[in-house]
Amino acid sequence: MREVWPGEPYPLGATWDGVGTGFSVFSEVAERVELCLFDDDGQESRVDLPEMDGFVWHGYVPGVTPGQRYGLRFHGPFDPSRGHRCNPAKLLLDPYAKAIEGEVRWDPALFSYHFTDPSRFNDADSAPFMPKNVVVNPFFEWGNDRSPRTPYHETMIYEAHVRGLTMRHPQVPPSQRGTYAGLAHPAVIEHLLSIGVTAVELMPVHQFIPEHFLVARGLTNYWGYNTIAYLAPHNKYSSAGERGEQVLEFKAMVRALHEAGIEVILDVVYNHTAEGDHMGPTLGFRGIDNRAYYRLHDSDKRYYLDYTGCGNSLNVRSPHALQLIMDSLRYWVVEMHVDGFRFDLAAALARELHDVDRLSAFFDLIQQDPIISQVKLIAEPWDVGPGGYQVGNFPPLWTEWNGKYRDSVRDFWRGSTRTMPEFASRLTGSSDLYATSGRRPVASINFVTCHDGFTLNDLVSYNRKHNEANAEDNRDGSDDNRSWNCGAEGPVEDPAIVRLRQRQRRNFLATLFVSQGVPMMTAGDEIGRTQMGNNNAYCQDNELSWIDWSLVKTETELLQFVRVLAKFRRDHPVFRRRRFFSGHTDKDGTRDIVWLTPAGKEMADSDWHTGYAKSLAVYVNGDAISEPGPRGEKIYDDSFLLLINAHHENLTFTLPGPGFAPNWVPVLDTTDETFREDVYPDEAWPTGAEVAVTARSLQILIAGRR
Repeated sequence: MREVWPGEPYPLGATWDGVGTGFSVFSEVAERVELCLFDDDGQESRVDLPEMDGFVWHGYVPGVTPGQRYGLRFHGPFDPSRGHRCNPAKLLLDPYAKAIEGEVRWDPALFSYHFTDPSRFNDADSAPFMPKNVVVNPFFEWGNDRSPRTPYHETMIYEAHVRGLTMRHPQVPPSQRGTYAGLAHPAVIEHLLSIGVTAVELMPVHQFIPEHFLVARGLTNYWGYNTIAYLAPHNKYSSAGERGEQVLEFKAMVRALHEAGIEVILDVVYNHTAEGDHMGPTLGFRGIDNRAYYRLHDSDKRYYLDYTGCGNSLNVRSPHALQLIMDSLRYWVVEMHVDGFRFDLAAALARELHDVDRLSAFFDLIQQDPIISQVKLIAEPWDVGPGGYQVGNFPPLWTEWNGKYRDSVRDFWRGSTRTMPEFASRLTGSSDLYATSGRRPVASINFVTCHDGFTLNDLVSYNRKHNEANAEDNRDGSDDNRSWNCGAEGPVEDPAIVRLRQRQRRNFLATLFVSQGVPMMTAGDEIGRTQMGNNNAYCQDNELSWIDWSLVKTETELLQFVRVLAKFRRDHPVFRRRRFFSGHTDKDGTRDIVWLTPAGKEMADSDWHTGYAKSLAVYVNGDAISEPGPRGEKIYDDSFLLLINAHHENLTFTLPGPGFAPNWVPVLDTTDETFREDVYPDEAWPTGAEVAVTARSLQILIAGRR
């Protein structure tokens, strides 16, 4: 029988001190908590946690060292009608586990009811089918590691999947493909730097599990939006092992990326857990304190409020659930050195009673926290509940995935009517969404594609989703793709369609890189990755989702175009302003932005509201950035003219008069199929010149010096 000392109630979880390990877990409803220790043969020994202070059960076990596997069993009421679901037959994961070994092996024992009769209590032992928590060694040689802390206006985000990014990379050793070590490989980092990436936004790396119904179909949860442990890096992304090695490997990845000047942002899923609805398994939170961790229906506490579409919603009204979120965030910043977070379905975290509240306790806690308030905070500003679409409504400190930017840019370039006014607003930083809350253009995370939906190549190749591989009869995934296949569905050999699709890809990318705000690319779009029209590849852990790195050789022009755009944006602060355009005339008669018709005349109100109009020119004044640099100096840049033609026919643009520039030098044309590092040719066009702009294309001109 192991000796157990009282220990301390904080910190929660398992904490090794060099001699033994303290264990601590919250449960207000529990009447008794057992700590279950497992040896290398899987044999279980149990001891009671002897102390309870403030509903935190705790104990200290001498001699327990890193690598020790453990679980928890909670004795208490099982009364679903009152929201209680304790069941000591179920081995539970520690909400504060810092590492997990193994995976869920789906079996009826994981559920607290019988499949044949849900009213019958299931007391079968779930331990043989459960992964186990692992005690970890917290020490790591960080050396001189420090966050790059790239300012938002200099940031370029690359959304990537740890496994999908490297599974097919020929320079990553086979043993490291699909892992944290693979992502940290010099060849991967070199590629990221070559396209201007300053931050990788990693799809979920918190420990997650696949849903039962997916496994039954022979599929899995590839994306990872099904978290079960918020402090543990996902074990299957480790090349070194699962007994704590995943923690060290993750830290080594962060250190390597930081050395290259690249930040690490985590996509975090605090809105729901992997336990699903009332028919889901009992894996952790449900059996620990169901009412504290989950939002339950007021009228019938057997059922869960679901603002996420995943069966449950975390109870952000509970101080203990909020504490878990905040402790998790601090852990990833302080101990794992990450640089920011993208909050999945963030609107669900802002629901106090039922409505989304920008003054909710969650936002208050973030605002006042001296650690979390200083990192990058990105909201996915919607959920699936009523009133859940909250783009533009998050408070200061927060940036947002700008879904309106995505929709507007897609509509404009596919030729939709009456899109020009909103397109102009999105191009210039969406002041209509963010200025009134005291935020600046960088509040807008601009994106055309993300993991959820078509890839860039598929956006210009498919009118409809093709999700048959998901085994849901093509019912899953969005039907509102705002895509255009350029005349034929899917792969084609017609050279005219191929060229148009390539030009459309360049149009989207060029728009993204010259828009005010923070650009975000999806991994693989720079080399034309396709998912064959699947716009919901969440369950496809195979070559459909993995990046095909052989495209580097066949999509050289596209890759080079992205590199040119990244350098162009980096070299010209006028496209990454820290303040919104005013459009007003300054004392010296200059304006920071001027909107022009293709005829070279300033836009009148009637021009904006001509429904069929799909073309315009934009003068961006580099002499009027009107904001101080890091040392208080005034920033100047070149001035530019954007010639944008989303019309289906070629148009002639007239360059504006000498009040704008003495002449104009062409910098970039999306009809070009090859690009150079030196983007400035020798030719110059005089003011008043007529310039042919191909249908569905964009040109950038730089103002000649006076």
